[in-house]
Amino acid sequence: MFFSKILLITGGTGSFGNAVLRRFLDSDLSEIRILSRDEKKQDDMRKQYNSPKLKFYIGDVRDPQSVLNAVRGVDFIYHAAALKQVPSCEFHPLEAVKTNVLGTENVLEAAMVCNVQRVVCLSTDKAVYPINAMGISKAMMEKVIVAKSRGSKSTVICITRYGNVMASRGSVIPLFIGQIRAGKPITITDPNMTRFMMTLDDAVDLVFYAFTHGRPGDIFIQKAPAATIATLAKALTELMNVPGHEINTIGTRHGEKLYEALLSREEMAAAQDLGAYYRIPPDLRDLNYGKFVEQGEIKISEAADYNSHNTVRLDVEGMKALLMKLRFMQAIARGEQADPEE
Repeated sequence: MFFSKILLITGGTGSFGNAVLRRFLDSDLSEIRILSRDEKKQDDMRKQYNSPKLKFYIGDVRDPQSVLNAVRGVDFIYHAAALKQVPSCEFHPLEAVKTNVLGTENVLEAAMVCNVQRVVCLSTDKAVYPINAMGISKAMMEKVIVAKSRGSKSTVICITRYGNVMASRGSVIPLFIGQIRAGKPITITDPNMTRFMMTLDDAVDLVFYAFTHGRPGDIFIQKAPAATIATLAKALTELMNVPGHEINTIGTRHGEKLYEALLSREEMAAAQDLGAYYRIPPDLRDLNYGKFVEQGEIKISEAADYNSHNTVRLDVEGMKALLMKLRFMQAIARGEQADPEE
């Protein structure tokens, strides 16, 4: 599948891009391209990986020309570029639209013009029942992707949607670890707030599954456990041998929800259970509703959504076991000063 092919990762200097490189740099891909705005991170990656297979493109998904320059000759795209910080997007909602919605449009247009074979776009649980600007922009991004997939004849475009990726940039875990190391209280917004928990490797697995199995307009979701923020904080303090570390509750931030959903009730009514994953097929009817799409016997009114309150709930020991899958937590357990974001 990858033999002599070229992969482009937009937003590739982030946590996801680094995880993809660790997985696929030694594969049969002939070239992996990184498109991002951050020349410093690109230079760091160039030195870290030191691979002639890796090519860097400075640009912004908001700029169609810089996207087109990076896409020419590409076979596959993982589209990860996004504004992801909920509070930042609340104060700058149009910036979220420019990157998450219009930027995605630019990537997909370039992919279709250049006859890219497959595009996998990364979305978030915050796109389901969105109440904040980031989630709304991601929900609109998904609508743009599905609409584009209908008119794409040679490019297969699909979506992955997942929740909290542990220790990724912007995740609460590096914040908690930094507070513990500095001897400051851990600050949590609401101890009863629940979030889906998955590792970066899980995220890469989900994207690869969508890449190999996706049809135009599909949305793929990994079934994931969840934990309360209080459970996560307690698990971290125990793993870092400071079980009595002070924890302060500071209240919810702008745009935060008590729990997140990965599938809405309406999506669950049409979703296909694939074991470890759910697949949401697109509604293939046109505006005249001339095509009937079989969605089984489930009525929408009878379906439940899939959220971080009703999924498998981790206790402290379960959360610790999941945290210990992370490389930096393994290093911390060995007494090393590991950086969660590396």
